[in-house]
Amino acid sequence: QVQLVESGGGLVQAGGSLRLSCAASGRTFSRYAMGWFREAPGKEREFVATISRNGGRTYYADSVKGRFTISRDNAKNTVYLQMNTLKPEDTAVYYCAADQTYYSDSTPMLRYDYDYWGQGTQVTVSS
Repeated sequence: QVQLVESGGGLVQAGGSLRLSCAASGRTFSRYAMGWFREAPGKEREFVATISRNGGRTYYADSVKGRFTISRDNAKNTVYLQMNTLKPEDTAVYYCAADQTYYSDSTPMLRYDYDYWGQGTQVTVSS
C-alpha cells in the first residue's frame, strides 16, 4: 500500500507557473505508474498527465500539452507536475494517483486504472 500527499498548490495569475509535488510513502514507489488528475467545481475528475514507472514514458491531456510537464524522482519517492502558462480554466483540485503495474512502460490514463489517490491540492488561476 502507498500513501500520497500532494503539495504546491495555490493562487497564481494567468500566465504564471506552479510546481506540484506528490510524495509517496513506502519503499516500492518504482513499482507504480503515476498520474495527475484534476477536478473543477461541477465537473468530473479528468486526466492531466501520466508517467511510467521508470519515467521513460509520459502522456498528457491535449488541454495541457506543451504547458505542463510530469516528472518523477524514484530516489525521493516523489512525482512532480510543472505547470507553466497557466490559464483560468486550469483552476481545479489536483490529485496525484498511483497504479501498481507489472509493465515498466505503462502510462494509464483512466481514473479507474489507479489504485491509490492523494487528498488533492487546490490550484486557482486568476484572470
